[in-house]
Amino acid sequence: MIVAGREDEIKILQNLLNKKGSEFLAVYGRRRIGKTYLIRQVYEKSIVFEASGLHGKEMAQQLESFWLALLDVNITEKPTIPKTWLQAFSLLKIHLNNLETKKKKVVFLDEIAWFETPKSGFLAALDNFWNSYCSKRNDIILVICGSAASWIIDKVINNKGGLHNRITAHIQLMPFTLKETKQFLELSNVKLTLKDLATLYMSVGGVPFYLKDIKSGQSVPQILDELFFKPQAFLKNEFGNLYASLFKNSDLHISIIKALVTKSKGLTRKELLVDTKLTSGGGFSKLLDELVACGFIKIIYPINKTKEDFLYRLVDEYSIFYFKFLQNNKVNSSWLQISNTQSYKTWCGYAFENLSFKHILNIKKALGINGIISNEYSWIDKGNTPEKGAQIDFIIDRNDNCITILELKFYDTVFEITKNYAEELQHKVTLFKKKTKTNKNVFITMLTANGVKNNEYYLSVITNELNLSDLF
Repeated sequence: MIVAGREDEIKILQNLLNKKGSEFLAVYGRRRIGKTYLIRQVYEKSIVFEASGLHGKEMAQQLESFWLALLDVNITEKPTIPKTWLQAFSLLKIHLNNLETKKKKVVFLDEIAWFETPKSGFLAALDNFWNSYCSKRNDIILVICGSAASWIIDKVINNKGGLHNRITAHIQLMPFTLKETKQFLELSNVKLTLKDLATLYMSVGGVPFYLKDIKSGQSVPQILDELFFKPQAFLKNEFGNLYASLFKNSDLHISIIKALVTKSKGLTRKELLVDTKLTSGGGFSKLLDELVACGFIKIIYPINKTKEDFLYRLVDEYSIFYFKFLQNNKVNSSWLQISNTQSYKTWCGYAFENLSFKHILNIKKALGINGIISNEYSWIDKGNTPEKGAQIDFIIDRNDNCITILELKFYDTVFEITKNYAEELQHKVTLFKKKTKTNKNVFITMLTANGVKNNEYYLSVITNELNLSDLF
């Protein structure tokens, strides 16, 4: 079994093989994240039946596909194609009853949301299969999997009917971390500097499918040209499939993404409603919840403010890269050309902030505060005449009477704190203390790609310094 990273997920899957009793496992996550690969690798010798839903097909075709999967595992009798899902699961029971092995048997239903067509009765049949058959045995692991994370959460995990509280374990498979990305690429002998790995991650995220064809010996500009800018680059047109494969009415989700990509710091719910011209209500809330559940957007909590002030921030690397560099790229620019533009510098700052948000546990560990209860916030004061405002994008509010302010700089060279920048940082801290009325100690930590020059201004304002290695 060769799986980079995924240590916690592998332990969960392996433990289910050793537990007494049948198990009902839900695995979900965005498209291309490696769900099917992980399940097949860990359960390679235990899968006794596997079927996958067909995207956009009618009930008859779904049933035929399920039936053909049964024929592939040599069911004793050769039945006709079932007409209902109850009949289909009855055939599956026959197959399981004919197996002689006493070891755990994995039944794997992939892209499960696609099985449920209008008035098909699929969920009721699945409910019946689990409650009246699997749960009465002690040797079945029923695994359901899919990219439509919101469907699995709503229809199965939070089901109010027969499937209510039936899930015994669930895994939300997230993109690789930086460390896992490094491990994954090294399996293909791709070895890059930490800064190059960070740049690559900021472009495509930790999505295994986006990383799997990267070749050893290529530079980051060569890699990104292969992925995005050459005529046959497969990620050039990935955006059209990404959201459509995850969500029904994906145009509504994309309208939110388009609004957020114009505001790197994020938008409130009220601002999103104005920009998208969508209607407030449960439907809009569900759109936001689905995008959060799939990891496309992140909620940033403003310190000492109300729920209405929550910021929704776009953190999906591919979506940001697409709108920044691909959507309007009419001249087939190369990455070397783009990296010399102001647009690139702006993107670097935004993308590096997102990278840091996603690796907050690494940051806390590096600061030695991972054992302290803390929350992450942002803060902004627009100021007024004559007082100048200030904005802090990354605050760690700690329960040890301290607050850490993170300043993030993704520079190609060692970053140098000038007199003006030092005064700006001091103004931020002073205004922050005044406006929030905090009595906590406030410390500034620099997180950079290539370090900070240790000059007099550094010594006057900076308490701690982190670098890229701390994110790995």
